[in-house]
Amino acid sequence: MIIVEDLYVEFPGFSLSIPRLEIRDREYLVVMGPSGVGKTVFLHTLVGFIKPRKGRILVNGEDVTPYPPEKRGFTLIPQDYGLFPHMTVYENIGFPLYVKGYDPRRIDEKVKEYAEILGIKHLLNRKPRELSGGEKQRVALARALISDPRVVLLDEPLSNLDPGTRVSVRGFIKDLHKRLGFTALHVTHNIVEAIDLGNRVAYIENGVLRGVYSVEEFLETPYAKPYVEELRIITRYL
Repeated sequence: MIIVEDLYVEFPGFSLSIPRLEIRDREYLVVMGPSGVGKTVFLHTLVGFIKPRKGRILVNGEDVTPYPPEKRGFTLIPQDYGLFPHMTVYENIGFPLYVKGYDPRRIDEKVKEYAEILGIKHLLNRKPRELSGGEKQRVALARALISDPRVVLLDEPLSNLDPGTRVSVRGFIKDLHKRLGFTALHVTHNIVEAIDLGNRVAYIENGVLRGVYSVEEFLETPYAKPYVEELRIITRYL
């Protein structure tokens, strides 16, 4: 269980307030809201890249707010996947274990295990520039999951994919979450992703967490209306 209490982040001209948010073990929590309201800032604060002005982040009762990113057990997949261009897929996936000082034989075992799970074993010797968007996303997921993180934070993970690839990768993430049971926070502007992947939706507006809802409840709120209307417009022309 991850509990965020009275979290407040402030920069010149910007603030983010999360009064309280409980992230349940193994759930898939979708974070939505207009552009610029602090969704990515929230992820960066959770992972430890940004220090809050006040508040606490509790992991199973332990306050991890003072901890550096490598001690929190969170892992972040940024919008651009964050792959190292000079490394092979094998080296990218194994990098978190290398940093932690794992034995090379154990790294090899884990890299091949997760490459098999993600269906990218045939790509291990390639560089990121040789991969499609969907393949890069799978490599990023493998690297995120290999160290058994407490929470996987996904910052608009499908936004850079073409529509067809987006559908297939979304289905893959859904199946992967069901299979591995990791806890996920997924930032998106896409209501279809929220409906298909989310157990609950946390909505941020004007830098404040407005509420946390089941997907069904969220669709009945005024916050969902722009997304639903956009979806209706899109489907009208399909």
